[in-house]
Amino acid sequence: MTNKTEKNLKIRRWVQIGSTVVGNGYIKGFKTGDIYQGPLKKGCVPFLNCYSCPGALFSCPIGAIQNAVSEANGKFDINAIPFLVIGFLMLIGSLIGRAICGWSCPFGFLQDLINKIPSKKFKGYNWLKYIKYVVLVLFVFILPVFWLDDFGYSAGPTFCKYICPTGTFEGGIPLVSLQAGLRSMCGNLFIWKTSLLVLLLLLAVFFKRPFCRWICPLGAFYAPFNKISLKQIKIKKEACVKCGKCSKACPMDLNVPEEINTGDCIRCFDCKKECPVKAID
Repeated sequence: MTNKTEKNLKIRRWVQIGSTVVGNGYIKGFKTGDIYQGPLKKGCVPFLNCYSCPGALFSCPIGAIQNAVSEANGKFDINAIPFLVIGFLMLIGSLIGRAICGWSCPFGFLQDLINKIPSKKFKGYNWLKYIKYVVLVLFVFILPVFWLDDFGYSAGPTFCKYICPTGTFEGGIPLVSLQAGLRSMCGNLFIWKTSLLVLLLLLAVFFKRPFCRWICPLGAFYAPFNKISLKQIKIKKEACVKCGKCSKACPMDLNVPEEINTGDCIRCFDCKKECPVKAID
């Protein structure tokens, strides 16, 4: 690795650390176990960051979408569509595509770090990447609207409640640790979500960013924008020497010459930094 590559990698790491710290800068919450409810919580960060994290200053866009559409309670209600949040995410996607995933997401950063643990690495089946689109449609948009309880009310944010490992890591476990009253309430759902978190973190040792590649609904939302966003990565195939260094460096385990700018590219530019012939621009 060249000195320039190491410098650029450090820049991305510091941006990831900065995003994590800024998004979770409510220090008091980590002392008292309280959740920040101030005016900043009306806004969303453009990455997954649990609303219930004791340090969270902003809302999570996926959580905000679910809470809004759940107000429809089994009916199509255009007033329940969170146009402001969706528009905000579309703006981010139109500008930089999935670069948010590569530069700002705390849980993506965590997986990057865990993958550095020495072990044999695997790619996984290509079809797994389509699961995240099912999760986006089913758990973020459909189930919060149409899954009703015995009283006719929405089951609420189903992705946050039953899947989101970010919420378990940032919100569930810290709150249970800080609030003794919550420990006696931990049941099968908490065991399920904690087990899912542990499984994904174990997978991250052997697979690059398994949650981002296969499950994350926000990544699925941003993915289509990679083809049309203002920020693009171009590869000069005539200059490519097929050394494979770009693909080896890719945190999403892509075959870079063939899959650059696809929906799974997170615009981290690690491939550009590793290219010995400057074929990536």
